[in-house]
Amino acid sequence: MEQKANNNRNMRPMHWADEAALRVIKEKGEKDLYTCASGITPSGTVHIGNFREIISVELVVRALRDMGKKVRFIYSWDDYDVFRKVPANMPMQEELAKYLRFPITMVPSPSGEAKNYARYNELKVEHALPLVGIEPEYLYQAEKYRASEYAEGMRLALENKDELKKILDKFRDEDHKIEGEWWPVSVFCKICNKDETQIDDWDGGLNLLSYTCNACGYKDTVDLRESAVVKLLWRVDWPMRWAHEKVDFEPAGKEHHSPGGSFDTARVISKDVYDWDAPSSFKYDFIRLKGMSGKMSSSKGDVVDLSELLKVYTPELVRYIFVGTRPNTEFTISFDLDVIKIYEDYDKTERIAFKTEEAKDEVSYQKERRIYELSQVNTVMPNTAPYQVPFRHLCNLIQIADGDIDKALEDLSRSANAPLAEQLPLLRSRALCAKNWIDEYAPEEFCFRLRAPGSVAPASFGEKEKAVVRALKENVIAKIESFADEKSCAQAIYDTAREQGVEARDLFKISYNALIGKDQGPRLASFLMSIQKEKLLGILSEY
Repeated sequence: MEQKANNNRNMRPMHWADEAALRVIKEKGEKDLYTCASGITPSGTVHIGNFREIISVELVVRALRDMGKKVRFIYSWDDYDVFRKVPANMPMQEELAKYLRFPITMVPSPSGEAKNYARYNELKVEHALPLVGIEPEYLYQAEKYRASEYAEGMRLALENKDELKKILDKFRDEDHKIEGEWWPVSVFCKICNKDETQIDDWDGGLNLLSYTCNACGYKDTVDLRESAVVKLLWRVDWPMRWAHEKVDFEPAGKEHHSPGGSFDTARVISKDVYDWDAPSSFKYDFIRLKGMSGKMSSSKGDVVDLSELLKVYTPELVRYIFVGTRPNTEFTISFDLDVIKIYEDYDKTERIAFKTEEAKDEVSYQKERRIYELSQVNTVMPNTAPYQVPFRHLCNLIQIADGDIDKALEDLSRSANAPLAEQLPLLRSRALCAKNWIDEYAPEEFCFRLRAPGSVAPASFGEKEKAVVRALKENVIAKIESFADEKSCAQAIYDTAREQGVEARDLFKISYNALIGKDQGPRLASFLMSIQKEKLLGILSEY
């Protein structure tokens, strides 16, 4: 049975996450435990560009586990970094500005829900990630530094500071080489908490580091084994932690993976100073938002985070967007009409995965099946194909129900003529996204509201238009339940247009104006069949 499963896996085309997982095994060899890492400084909103790294790691973790490997998935909050700038989207701008140059864990929280500024940003991510099936082990660097867990790593850096300087300069041009005295660590002043300090001396034998604060003038000598104020510079901190946590895989953005960039320097430092081979890696590209120029920036505050994305896309759709795109490909996330297309693409992948729609060949089937598997929040595939409701249709149902999701789902259950109780959680999740999209992002031409029952005919209607509406009531709406499907209803609509001597497009325009006060609307046959007959007749009762 196991051999058969392996053979089936070998037959399927390799997803990029599977390719990366095999590369980790090849580069690191067979191990009892593989450690996969990600992390960021919570200096501002953790946006969906940052999320790309998180989910990229999680997908490789899943792929390794699917291969039977034991994996540790760690996510580091670099919350002992310096607070350099107040992001534009943060409240309390003037108050936060008082804490520039402090460690971000000593900056006050913009709300009472968190104990400090770093935690304020961390909690948003930690609450959202489980919704998309991502639950790493969180490491908090402020806690680790303050507990002197990295004392040995700092000591090694200080002992090898000249070597570190050579490594860093090797990757710099002449205009950016390090000049004068250089230290691989920085110090937060014990008195004013700022990092505006200079290091005066280090007694390697006793692990004693002396510093002077340029902000307040305070001088002190601290023991690395007990100090809570010293940390490594990030270009040294990163490879130190690779060795400390025994990291086997960690991706990085393309700016870090550029030739001579931070990953190249970290690779050498990791091996030469900390005796640890750099992790297997790949670079990931930027994500852009439709209509926004340039990349997102937490410090500038022009960002969209995972919670915002989940307002419009269900958790499975969020995963699908990233699963289906190679990490080294730049792509755009849209909140306009493209949303409908993305839902349609996902639904097609689902149908192929459950073989309710035929793939063009076995390779295509296996590819779509793997994408669908990795898009699921749960690692276990559903036994049966979920009941599909096209996103566009769901948007129409919600607008027909005046935004009442319960009513829309009730109408759906009635029209589907099928038991949907088991499907309600998924349907409700999609319906909520549809409502959010309509309320906040959908273009005006897509939105509508049914006219009140007994509404007076539009001023533009003459006797001819009113006659068309009366004919629509008699030939289509009065017998709406008799139509077997949308096609037969559409045929009755076209027949009515011919009977009234008008073009079909004119009948459509008249119908939409009578029902929603607009020249255009959803496909008319589907639209009429989605609304209860009594409600339709009530709206058109004045004709």
